[in-house]
Amino acid sequence: MLEPKTNKQPFWRTLAWAGLILAFVLFHTKDLWTGFIYSSPEKINTSSLEYSDEYKSLLDLQTAFVRNAKNIKPSVVSINKVEELVEKSSWYDPHSQGSEPWYAKIRNWLGKKLRSRKYSVENVGSGIIMNSNGYILTNYHVVENLDRVLIKLYNGKEYFAKVLGYDSYTDLAALKISTLRRLPEPSFGESINLSVGEWVMAIGNPYGLEGTVTVGVISGKGRTDLGISRFENFIQTDASINPGNSGGPLINLDGQIVGINTAVAAIGSGVGFAIPVEMALKIGDQLVSKGSVDRGWLGIGIQNLTPELANTFSSKTQDGVLVNNVQSKTPAQMGGIVRGDIIIQFDSKAISNLKYFQNLVADTPIGRVVPIKIWRDGQEKILQIKIGKMSS
Repeated sequence: MLEPKTNKQPFWRTLAWAGLILAFVLFHTKDLWTGFIYSSPEKINTSSLEYSDEYKSLLDLQTAFVRNAKNIKPSVVSINKVEELVEKSSWYDPHSQGSEPWYAKIRNWLGKKLRSRKYSVENVGSGIIMNSNGYILTNYHVVENLDRVLIKLYNGKEYFAKVLGYDSYTDLAALKISTLRRLPEPSFGESINLSVGEWVMAIGNPYGLEGTVTVGVISGKGRTDLGISRFENFIQTDASINPGNSGGPLINLDGQIVGINTAVAAIGSGVGFAIPVEMALKIGDQLVSKGSVDRGWLGIGIQNLTPELANTFSSKTQDGVLVNNVQSKTPAQMGGIVRGDIIIQFDSKAISNLKYFQNLVADTPIGRVVPIKIWRDGQEKILQIKIGKMSS
């Protein structure tokens, strides 16, 4: 009986074809594998590199925040209200009604002097060290009506402070502490160079939590008509400012103080305001040197010029401010300003609104004669007026 013939040819043929296909694939993908192994990192994963750059930028920003907080915190102080807790002597007789003998009075006096005194300390705000000699700048509303002010430094040391002077028109006050050690001085920048959207930090003691750091951006500049103070030119920020932050610094990414935190808007959260550092230091220096601030003064009452008022007074422009009151024996009266005048220019500068005019007058040196252009009875006139003095 014949055995069936085994046909092994298809198997070897299939194996040969598989070898050819594998060789073809390896030959044509050699360049691909070589490029993958030896190509530069930039060609390997571009998206990974972009992610790395963005992450590095975030780390750089974080590093700036940490560095600035570390450098500025030693220059930020805690301002505290101190009140003595009065305890009645154990020798006090409620029935004596002032008729106690002389020895009882001496005994009570000795008791008051010899017993240990107890005080209550309450944080009311923050401040910044102006220079190493112990001068401190803060808000006026922080120290207003305080009999005793206790300053606590970053290292925990405490000193009673003397209020050298204050300026309620800008809500600033200068204090002095006496210490043999030189205090750390911060770096001051320029608020005029700030841009809306720029990163800033606020440092202070909100709710008594010392050295609290918050971060945000500049939301606006030159804010006025807020009802916070008489002379307003505030920096607006969304960096969280809470009760206790008042008087603390607003800092840019370079670690420089650009403003003094002063208020939280009543209109809602996320809106805070700071006094520009240029104004704060100028006022602070005057308070340190003489305890008050001298400003230019005219002695008039003014209001913004509305289109209706401009039409009533036949003004050819809607720019300027309307004089609604002139005080007697003032520079304005002696210079010829009368009620109903529209002030168009002050010292050759066009007047756009009331706040701008007030700041121009206040910043003018006392005793200087300034040309003031007015609109009166359908024509322009120029008056020469000598600037008087307004004290804080």
